Amino acid sequence: MAAIEFKSAYRRKSKARIALAGPSGSGKTYTALALASEWAAREGGLIGVVDTEHGSASKYAGLNGWHWQTLEPDRFSPASLVEILGVAAGLGFNTLIIDSWSHYWMGPDGMLEQVDRRKSGANSFSGWKEATPDERRMVEAMLTFPGHLIVTLRTKTEYLVEENDKGKAAPLKVGTRPVQREGLEFEFDIVADLDLRNNLHISKTRLPFLNKRVIAEPGAELATEIADWLDGGEPVPTVAEFRQRILDVASMEDLRAIYLEIDSYRMLGAPTVDLEDEPTTLRELIVAIKTAMEKVDAKQAATAAANTREGVNDE
Repeated sequence: MAAIEFKSAYRRKSKARIALAGPSGSGKTYTALALASEWAAREGGLIGVVDTEHGSASKYAGLNGWHWQTLEPDRFSPASLVEILGVAAGLGFNTLIIDSWSHYWMGPDGMLEQVDRRKSGANSFSGWKEATPDERRMVEAMLTFPGHLIVTLRTKTEYLVEENDKGKAAPLKVGTRPVQREGLEFEFDIVADLDLRNNLHISKTRLPFLNKRVIAEPGAELATEIADWLDGGEPVPTVAEFRQRILDVASMEDLRAIYLEIDSYRMLGAPTVDLEDEPTTLRELIVAIKTAMEKVDAKQAATAAANTREGVNDE
């Protein structure tokens, strides 16, 4: 059993992990693009958008000088999002926006379909048991993505009657629970709800200065506040640096040491690409390198054994 050892806590530099929830028309996509564009201008790099909404984000292309690269998938399995994250990591995106993440729950090939497809008869429990590991890998890849990550979430909509600015009763559309597995949104460092007036209500955060704030028309100022706080921690190795060290490894002992170091940062599931630029994770890349090294060792051992036999026969 591994020794249990407590260590002094310290804050590390990190990238934003934000979930924006709200009803249609609340400005989720616009807000995500506003934050991402500020970070790209500040830090350099490209913005990527996984647009599940039939290209709706592209309607903002060019607005405010915003530019990004887009992908419009039509299937939404959790495993496919892990591959997308790997490709995005390989392209070096400064920020990736998933608009919306709800499709990976209830869209074609999403979690609900995965469970239904894998269940045994009427027993849905067996379907959840089969599909949940894919969901866990998806969440792990999202949280360890090497750039900033923003996801938008659809919400179930209800109507309330409220007095308008003319003093008359009027129906008001409000968002309730996000459309995603209950509780998954709280894996993020910032969870916020947008209303139809484009007010951002912070519902959960690990950034103390944001606690319980309501921010009207969030944009550049909020992006700067978040980036300044995230940059205030101790530096940590990047996914790209770990990838290169894995590829440069000289021995199985060195490979194991890198594995343990990456595991200490909880980054084994971080998305990246292999030597052929195919999507993978740091964990899978280590396994592939280990397998290749074992094959080389086995071949060398076989060659040495053959040479030994030839030497004996010559004698």
